[in-house]
Amino acid sequence: MLNQPNQPQTKHRPQQNRVQELIKSRVSLAPMAGITDYVLRYLVRKYSKTCLLTTEMISSEFLAQVRETEITKTDESQHPINFQISGHKPELMKSAAQYLSDRADMIDINMGCPVNKVVKGQDGCSLMRNPKLAGEIVQAVREGTDKPVSVKFRLGYTLDEMNYVEFGQQMQEAGAEFITIHGRTRSQFYSGKADWKRIKNLKDNIDIPVFANGDIVSVETAAQCLEESGADGVAVGRGAMGDPTLISRIENYLTTGKILPAPALTEKLEMLKQHLDMEIELRGENIGIKFFRKFYPFYISGVKNAAKLRSILVVEDNYDKIIKILKEFSKEIT
Repeated sequence: MLNQPNQPQTKHRPQQNRVQELIKSRVSLAPMAGITDYVLRYLVRKYSKTCLLTTEMISSEFLAQVRETEITKTDESQHPINFQISGHKPELMKSAAQYLSDRADMIDINMGCPVNKVVKGQDGCSLMRNPKLAGEIVQAVREGTDKPVSVKFRLGYTLDEMNYVEFGQQMQEAGAEFITIHGRTRSQFYSGKADWKRIKNLKDNIDIPVFANGDIVSVETAAQCLEESGADGVAVGRGAMGDPTLISRIENYLTTGKILPAPALTEKLEMLKQHLDMEIELRGENIGIKFFRKFYPFYISGVKNAAKLRSILVVEDNYDKIIKILKEFSKEIT
């Protein structure tokens, strides 16, 4: 699975066997704050039994004060699962890893979040500007868990600071055993197109598994990303928000070479309803409905009058009215 290393022996040799035993699929669910919660992970697992699921980002500062929340909720069906933690204080990151180890199969460290409030707090992608501290965090997390440690980062902080190859080597040396890299810089946020070809430079210069992330929204884009990046696998983010079957369809293509059709709109509306119902069960009706609003555009994307339907749904607070609107819309398209 892995290419031959192009670098000298490092301080910590990656324990490749246990990572390869854990990661049975070449596709994972990428971590997304406020998105990859228990419910979305449940729906993805319904279709894919082997992909690596990743939780939304969990602040080590927050975890030091509040233990059990919906953010940490999981169950046996969601394994293998990677818990992502964020922070810049090694001792707190170690403590977070210790606390989550019993329920995690892997601990992921967020070094790629581009959001202003995160990087201003010295977390997320700001750590790419401080490789020494980033390495200390990896070492601390390793001390806090007996599970593999992974790191997610970007090409760099800006287009003039694309240090992703050196940074990846340093994270491997510190003890990371798995890397997910988003093909943009922090300054790009999510604009432009992910640069999958650059990821190959990282893959060619480290000897731990690398999954490529960014703009993977279909079976075709997944295949193109793997070809251009030479990565071991792909991490699907926003592409799974309105289609929990996408990861399983990519897996099927990589195994059989056949492209399964995307769900019909009527199927997606049924998935939407199940997703909404589960968020309400998890959070309560009022909060669940408001939380779910971010998903409407993804489930109904590309259909006639989608913008009009979305504008109605995102302001509706009554569950019965939402279901009625969806039923009427379903009748129009069948």
